[in-house]
Amino acid sequence: MPDYLLELRHGGRVAGVDEAGRGPLAGPVLAAAVVFRKKPRAGLARLLDDSKRLSPEARDIAFAALREAALAGLLDFAIAAASSVEIGRINILAATHLAMRRAVLRLAAAPDLALIDGNQAPSLPCATQCVIGGDAASLSIAAASILAKVTRDRAMRRLHARWPAYGFANHVGYPTPAHRAALAEHGPSPHHRRGFAPVDQAVLRFA
Repeated sequence: MPDYLLELRHGGRVAGVDEAGRGPLAGPVLAAAVVFRKKPRAGLARLLDDSKRLSPEARDIAFAALREAALAGLLDFAIAAASSVEIGRINILAATHLAMRRAVLRLAAAPDLALIDGNQAPSLPCATQCVIGGDAASLSIAAASILAKVTRDRAMRRLHARWPAYGFANHVGYPTPAHRAALAEHGPSPHHRRGFAPVDQAVLRFA
């Protein structure tokens, strides 16, 4: 389970930063940055974990709790995206770093340090530290992973209403067999990512 030791060790304003949506064939990549103003209360901390290890219901509960904590002044957070068009233009890693940078820059006050989930850090106007498996180690990163994941999943469900043939509400853009089959049958939507092989192959077939 994640804890608050990294944040306490560094002191000051420490932001946890994580992304959601690097692997899908469609939709944006989302990033969130979270700064706890003090050590999270036990009740909130118990809700936080790597978003991939939580059920959708648990993620929604944690998401709501984080929003309430922000309204109560216990934490600051910001969420940002890089679009599918940007992903196709600059590649998924660069787009992920762009979304992370946008999220950090949207915080109400700049952090002294950003803890970045993974082994590569974006260019930020503050010190950075990469934390491999950070969403299972740091409460700030875990909180960011939940905010990014829930926000992205909800965005993909909204896309489903406009593009129901692709089943976005079910797979939120990930390359499931059903998604690949829909892509092969209907071709890519404007929200599919160029530069991903299944999408590029569908572009060629429907050209």
